[in-house]
Amino acid sequence: MTSTQDFLRETSYRALPPEFFAAAPPSPGPAPQWIVFNDSLAAELGLPEGAATQELLELLAGGPPQSGRENIALAYSGHQFGHWNPLLGDGRAAMIGEIAAPDGATYDVHLKGSGPTQFARRGDGRATLSAMLREYIVSEAMAGLKIPTTRSLAVVATGALVYRDAVQPGAVLTRIARSHVRVGTFQYAAAMDTGRGEGPILTRALADLCIARHFPEFAGSREAYVAFYAAVVARQARLVAQWMLVGFIHGVMNTDNMSVAGETIDFGPCAFMDSYNRRQVFSSIDAAGRYAFDRQAPIASWNLARLAETLLPLFDEDDATALRRAQETLEGFQPAYVAALGQGLERKLGLRPRDPGNENFIARLWRLLETGKADFTLFFRRLTQFAGGANGQAFLDLFPIEAREEAGNFLAEWRSLTAGDDFPARLALMRASNPIVIARNHRVEQALSAANVGDLAPALRLCAALKTPFLEPSPPARPEDDLETPPRPEERVLETFCGT
Repeated sequence: MTSTQDFLRETSYRALPPEFFAAAPPSPGPAPQWIVFNDSLAAELGLPEGAATQELLELLAGGPPQSGRENIALAYSGHQFGHWNPLLGDGRAAMIGEIAAPDGATYDVHLKGSGPTQFARRGDGRATLSAMLREYIVSEAMAGLKIPTTRSLAVVATGALVYRDAVQPGAVLTRIARSHVRVGTFQYAAAMDTGRGEGPILTRALADLCIARHFPEFAGSREAYVAFYAAVVARQARLVAQWMLVGFIHGVMNTDNMSVAGETIDFGPCAFMDSYNRRQVFSSIDAAGRYAFDRQAPIASWNLARLAETLLPLFDEDDATALRRAQETLEGFQPAYVAALGQGLERKLGLRPRDPGNENFIARLWRLLETGKADFTLFFRRLTQFAGGANGQAFLDLFPIEAREEAGNFLAEWRSLTAGDDFPARLALMRASNPIVIARNHRVEQALSAANVGDLAPALRLCAALKTPFLEPSPPARPEDDLETPPRPEERVLETFCGT
């Protein structure tokens, strides 16, 4: 391959009215170099071997766009921690094109940290190597866990310094996504429509683009817009349930960080929980716990209500009818979420699907986790080992002495519920549902610290393990290199940062 023209085409966002985007002039760093290139993702996208050329390096570093094209920054609004901001947009990012992949899907190619745009609001438009490598690691961890997510094709160092709380090396991340349309994009369109007073022109154009690209089966139907909304509701319910099943805390579930395609997007102050705490917060700016672990489903529903508000003119010409249809559709979120979470827990626990005793046992699970403060990932990992014939002591050791009797009773009840000739098949589901390796916060921070001084080995080792999180790892050379191990007290990460 000699040119990015071979795989990158003009973005379909160009078909939207011009209010939705602005030109993003190139702003390359002085000395770009590859930090990491995702060869496996490149193959999935249909890029040929050897795609990581010098030409591609310069493009992904924020350099000149392809001949005859212009990079664009997308406009959107959003509720940030519940507060309305009418104009956000890509302040440090640019859409450079899209890829038609062999799986039949179309993927956006989007640069983060590529320089200031007109939405930068006095920001420098840059990103630190730490922030971009964090997104690379965690987004690929989510992909390994089979959770819908945006992906990371590359991290490129720019050769420039970025000034935050300290001077850090700058970098650009290439994000691959099925869509960059957010709830906040619809909020922006609706606000613009209201200001113009000419009807839902922009909202309709945006909805039509999303339907054509992500839900073509709805196109042309009289019920297309309600069906579109229902599909977004269902996808978000499943997505948040999947987060909960692995202890993932997004950290900043603003409406501008919720993709209508149902992918996890924007990995800022996100983290995986170590010891269980339903009110766990890592984000340094979420002092009130708005986006705590157990608040993620209610917040997703709240965000979807904001999306419904923008779509009301498309649901029906009669205001009361439109509102009723929106409410009826949104009411489907909670049962869909509960069902997805329950089914996932049945797999993680090796329970028979829809057994009458499952609901009470799952309620007991949450109580035990809350009182015992066990490591969330190791709880299911050691239960799986016990299910496979290991001694139960390793499971009991997860709990403080005062909680071990309760943990032992839990194991006894679990054994009673799961006994049966069909258990081997359910054990296989446990092993396929309970990860061994996750992107533990302390390991991520160790990898980022090493990368900042030029040592990429820890980050690359972690990324390799996260691609196959359900496989038994080979023994580490040193016990302290075990990626499965929870943090020691001095290694605990108590706060994570957005990085902007």
